[in-house]
Formats: sequence, structure tokens, C-alpha cells
Amino acid sequence: MAIIHATSENFQSVVLDSEKPVLLDFFATWCGPCQMIAPLLEELAAEREDCAVVKVDVDEEPALAQAFGVVSIPTLFVVKGGEITARTVGYAPKEKLLEMLEG
Repeated sequence: MAIIHATSENFQSVVLDSEKPVLLDFFATWCGPCQMIAPLLEELAAEREDCAVVKVDVDEEPALAQAFGVVSIPTLFVVKGGEITARTVGYAPKEKLLEMLEG
């Protein structure tokens, strides 16, 4: 499955109403650690049909970042059934991202 880019217009449907667990990445194009984690997110999106990988550009969607209390990027959440079940800030290895999804 391809990575989904969320905006305030589609956020409800692609994240909160998703039937699959969502790995939600708040990022910016200028952020070094965000660029480092991007290939891992691409891998997970390609490998895992049982979850959705969704990215939110904090420069384009500051209200969404504020609503989630994002103060550092990258900040990643796992959202299941509209509820946050896991969160991590900064670069995380693939194993940690998988643990978050499984938890």
C-alpha cells in the first residue's frame, strides 16, 4: 500500500475512521531525521497490508500538528480505532516502529 498524505480535509477518513491501524508520521521536508526515517516508512507501507502509513507535513498542516501536541519532528503515532495507542519522537529504527504497530 502506498503512503497516504493527510490534510485537514481527509484526516478524519484516512486516520481516525481507518479500519486498519495507522502509523502516523508528522514530518517536514527540511528535517534531517524525517528524511532518514522516510525510507523505513516506505518499506513498511510496501510490506504491511494490515496497516496504513500516513504522513502529515507540519508546515502545510500546523493545526493538525498542534492538535496532536507535536513539538518536535519526526513524531510518530499509532492510531487504532481513532485512539492513539503509541507515540515516539525522533528517529526510530524499523523494529521499534513494528513494535508500536503490534502493541
